[in-house]
Amino acid sequence: MGRRIRLLGVVLIIAFSLVIVQLVNIQFLKAPKLDASQGNPRNVTQTFNNKRGYILAADRSVLAQSVKSTQGPYHYMRTYPYGSLFSQIVGYSSLYLGTWGIEYEYNKYLTSRAQPAQTLGQLLFSPPPKATDDVTLTVVPSLQALAQRELAGRDGAVVVINPATGAIEAMYSNPTFDPNLISSPNVTTEKAADVADSQKDSEGFSPFGYMAYHESFAPGSTFKIVTTSAVYDLKPNLAGFNTPPVSQTALPGTNLLFHNYASETCGGTIAQMLPPSCDTGYALLGLQIGAQAMHAEATAFGFDSVPPLDIPGVAASNFPTPTQLRYNLPGLAYSSIGQQDVSATALQMALVAAGVANGGVVMTPHLMAEIRTDQGAVVTTFQPRPWLKATSPQTATTVTSLMRSVVTSPNGTAAGVGFPPQDQVAAKTGTAETGVTNQFTTDWMVAFAPATTARVAVAVVLPQQVPSSTGAENSGPIINAMVQAALALGG
Repeated sequence: MGRRIRLLGVVLIIAFSLVIVQLVNIQFLKAPKLDASQGNPRNVTQTFNNKRGYILAADRSVLAQSVKSTQGPYHYMRTYPYGSLFSQIVGYSSLYLGTWGIEYEYNKYLTSRAQPAQTLGQLLFSPPPKATDDVTLTVVPSLQALAQRELAGRDGAVVVINPATGAIEAMYSNPTFDPNLISSPNVTTEKAADVADSQKDSEGFSPFGYMAYHESFAPGSTFKIVTTSAVYDLKPNLAGFNTPPVSQTALPGTNLLFHNYASETCGGTIAQMLPPSCDTGYALLGLQIGAQAMHAEATAFGFDSVPPLDIPGVAASNFPTPTQLRYNLPGLAYSSIGQQDVSATALQMALVAAGVANGGVVMTPHLMAEIRTDQGAVVTTFQPRPWLKATSPQTATTVTSLMRSVVTSPNGTAAGVGFPPQDQVAAKTGTAETGVTNQFTTDWMVAFAPATTARVAVAVVLPQQVPSSTGAENSGPIINAMVQAALALGG
């Protein structure tokens, strides 16, 4: 009997010890995380019973605001006056899903919180009212709306950036979603919107795919900007590269034939190959540059790194490693023209164009311009700073001249887009063949202007296009409209 009592005592001691350990774990070790959790009912109550700060566009237009709730148990609800236009930037503040986008990134500023006492009376008797900060972004509503109109309901993405500062002036993609439904005070409505917005459309994309900065695609011939830069940065002995004009070429060490996109005949020097976007010539050039140098140049422009844009969900673009390409000559040839295992987001290709436009320096991309208190005092302001030194100023100047010839040369792939001569547009088209049997194309164009002192850089991607289409035909008009509108704004 005594043995059983002792055994029971030991079991109870162990049980009480486990309870104490768990209490210590919850009360002390996990307390900060639980306290900050979006699932904490106290935080939910605090969030929706208090106003959040405004999110504003560059022109001070209201992108997100808190208004008195007329339904549900909480005092306030979040509304988005522009609806789906800015949803993939601003995000949402939801009972069911929490926060996303700028709402998430700058939540600590937007959340209502107690203010320090300024007087003895406030300290002892009447604490100051809670306050929030307002976040002003770099995005321009007129450019964002133009991007939406130019896409005209097609799946695709548009990114507009200031090369000198890294400020994102527009970033729009289809498909998109209405944040007002996601942020409804009715949880049933929020859940239904979440289910609907998680569905893929006929082309395989969903509103929650955030195509502009999260979805990546083969960049096609827009990647020739990087290949060209690799010559002047890392393999200057290839600056005089010259190959006979052909419509197809055998890849060294294989029995494979490499064809030009439309089976046209092209070749010559780099200056002769870039305007018509000669695939055979650039494939052979990439083989001469080599896997090591190609990878080094790609990473210098930001491939294989996540761009430091201040928004969740930004994805890295990909270029194969030297190990993957060392014994894969066909892979290196195709990668040199932005096909096969190369992938890029629209944001990444906008940064490539912006880096060349800015003398070889890629500035840190950003959406926040400044944060102010609800009384107007400045809390913080974004200070432009370099992210990467992609290339030398000399190389950037040379590549800019070559990209100008894509627009100005009679055989340039962007010659028929209709860029006004006074805009001095430098551009590169891309038409990547995709699908199991190359039944689709991904149509690209990147550009910046004016070429001498660039004010704007733009990237446009349209995936899942018919194989007869090209980047110049489909993405060119959108680029033209965006460049002209951005230049008209001045600044």
